[in-house]
Amino acid sequence: MRLPGTRYQEPGWEQVRKLLGQCSLAAFARCDPSALLAPAPLDETLALYVDLLAEALHGASRSARAQAAGNSYDDSVGELALLLAYELAARPSDWDALRTALGAEHARMPAFWRQPGGEALLRKKVNDMFALLRDKVDADNYQVACGRACSPNRIYAYRMLDTAYGEIARLFAGWREHRTQVGAILGRPLDDALPIEVRQLVSIGGCRPEWILRWSETLERFTGAPGPLHTRSKRFDSLKGNAGKIGEMLAEIGEYEALSANRDRDWLQDADIAGAWIDDYLRVLGESEAASTPGPDLILEALEDELDAVQAPAFFEPARSGPIDADEPLLALRAASVSLPPGFVLAAEAAQEPGSWSARMLAPDSIAVRLAVYLKLLGPEDDSYPDAWRDPATNALPAMAQLAALDDVSLPTLRKRRDAAIARLTTASSNGSEG
Repeated sequence: MRLPGTRYQEPGWEQVRKLLGQCSLAAFARCDPSALLAPAPLDETLALYVDLLAEALHGASRSARAQAAGNSYDDSVGELALLLAYELAARPSDWDALRTALGAEHARMPAFWRQPGGEALLRKKVNDMFALLRDKVDADNYQVACGRACSPNRIYAYRMLDTAYGEIARLFAGWREHRTQVGAILGRPLDDALPIEVRQLVSIGGCRPEWILRWSETLERFTGAPGPLHTRSKRFDSLKGNAGKIGEMLAEIGEYEALSANRDRDWLQDADIAGAWIDDYLRVLGESEAASTPGPDLILEALEDELDAVQAPAFFEPARSGPIDADEPLLALRAASVSLPPGFVLAAEAAQEPGSWSARMLAPDSIAVRLAVYLKLLGPEDDSYPDAWRDPATNALPAMAQLAALDDVSLPTLRKRRDAAIARLTTASSNGSEG
């Protein structure tokens, strides 16, 4: 289960819990546990335990368990365990609760950790402390991320609903074997036909709150133990019979899981694009400095060019930056570098219908920019495209990355030029230039 700000609510918690228990036993082996109990000073014993635990965690950091994934945010089990150990150092009340529990057990059975099965009991006490601590930490982080109040008990309720959804999904997947219970959850008897709800349940966001209530109600009948919403415990009192609140919490879990399902891949792609833009920007600056003439800068008078004072003529040949013949080997190399035919640029230029309105409006732009405009406006496979514009591998227009390589610019630069050309077309069309 993923919620904003949380790190300890996913299946990797089981390995975090086991690593903390294992390293806690190693820490207790290096000191006398009875020396950590009252009346020893609380702060001193907490500092000693955290130091010994951190050393044990560092020692186990290269183990397979510590290096395993702890959650879907790329935190390892070892990192999560170490963070929780240092969280304990800032929360003396949790350590004091553990000391009280160990002291009660020690009074009942002196030095119980040396008795048969004593280590398992000691480990369980430690695991219980960290299980409560992880919900407190996640509740605090949830409040920071969302700005809404959240208690550890609410985090526990979210986890119960996520577990309930998993159980319902499992029953739905084997609905033939669990026909009676699934029918009770859906609120109707089932025949041999596949229930439509089984096909519709694809995520927790599609789980209905009444199914949760009925599932909890059926547990005592089918497993012998009452469901979490049908016990005498007051832990889930706010959810008992409250389908509206259950629905809100299920929807919140589902919305955030859908929102975070891409694992930040879109942001990583943006980072790559931004990096390419910065590289291109630094390259242009370097070339500009290398080509600059010595001496003071001269600010020239801004004169209106004759061509700026009149509209574009009815027809003129597409402009080219320099003689094509001289650039032909370079253009061929660029085309080959992105798996296009060596003569792609020249053939695409020749295939442009010079008398068309779009050709006249896009004449100042390179063929790569023109094709990028068509790719944006008409898509990659319009029937009007000549064969010379198509990538032989896909029978469609080249991708933006290929077109950027043809102009020897970065993707952001090509997009900027393409958008400027589209804006020019839009302005000309609205002013009646198409006629």
